[in-house]
Amino acid sequence: MATLSLSRLCRLALPVAAAILLVTPASAKHHHRHKRHGPPASQSAAPVPETPPTTPVPGSRPQDLENGADNSGQDKSQLDTNDDFLNQDKSHPKWDARPPRSKGAQSEPRAESEPETPDVVPTPPQKPAELEPEPPETAPQPPEKPEQPGEEKMLPDPRSAEMPADKMPAQETACRERLRALGVEFEEHKAEHDAQIGCSIPYPIILKTLGKSIGISPGAELNCPMAEAAARFMADVVQPAAKAQLGADLKSVNQASAFVCRPRNGTRKLSEHAFGNALDIASFTLSDGRNIEVGPAPPEKDAKFLDTVRKAACGPFKTVLGPGADPDHAMHFHLDLEPRGHGGTFCQ
Repeated sequence: MATLSLSRLCRLALPVAAAILLVTPASAKHHHRHKRHGPPASQSAAPVPETPPTTPVPGSRPQDLENGADNSGQDKSQLDTNDDFLNQDKSHPKWDARPPRSKGAQSEPRAESEPETPDVVPTPPQKPAELEPEPPETAPQPPEKPEQPGEEKMLPDPRSAEMPADKMPAQETACRERLRALGVEFEEHKAEHDAQIGCSIPYPIILKTLGKSIGISPGAELNCPMAEAAARFMADVVQPAAKAQLGADLKSVNQASAFVCRPRNGTRKLSEHAFGNALDIASFTLSDGRNIEVGPAPPEKDAKFLDTVRKAACGPFKTVLGPGADPDHAMHFHLDLEPRGHGGTFCQ
């Protein structure tokens, strides 16, 4: 019975022993760790100072360089020794930029120096007033236009200097009286004058008709002697020739040119048109409606009539030109009163 009880006891003791063996190493390990890392008795009363997280400001006294929190037990003499050592070692890499300050210096950082503001701000010099140019006493005149190479002036003509007087001369008044007697209708016109070219008509008139039954189209600006010569020629020569050769009366004259301020074509001499002293006739209109045109090859009856008029004009007029004389007169009769020596004429 006793043996059986011991056997049962052994079986109960084995699990207990195993549990004790498992618990004992863990407890010993915990006790060893607690004993190793616990603070010394001398330091348990005061808290350990923590190392500042940032680098000390240059110029202030360094509190701890290497040991961190483990130097809290050092005495004052050891701190002084370390401080003297740092002050002597000027080549320490942490103090090359700025040397450490002495123990008696203040711990506050030195403020950076600021530039001094001048007492009086200098003002920029004033811009000198611009002087306005004084206007000239007289306006400058533009230079005269130089003559172009090859450009030639008109030959002088005494008629270019003629200007109207305050009162119309007697010969001009008498000429107008004769026109009215012929049944010519006309209008007075203002004087024409161009000093640069030399054109001049002191007492021009505008012909509306060349007699009681003969018109002119369009109205022609002429001097009075030329207007009178044209009216007499139409009444004395052209009207009888038209009735005799063509069996109809002369109704009107179609003029191509009267007063025109220009020189003769291709010359430096002023044209008679420049003095209202010439009339160009392009055609004649008859009472039956026919139109007799001046040209190089008119119909036979028309050509006979035109030849009669052209020949009869050389005498009453000092110059007569028409087809065949030159290309400029191929399509009209030119009649003028140009004064010629000894009363001569020029007819072609």
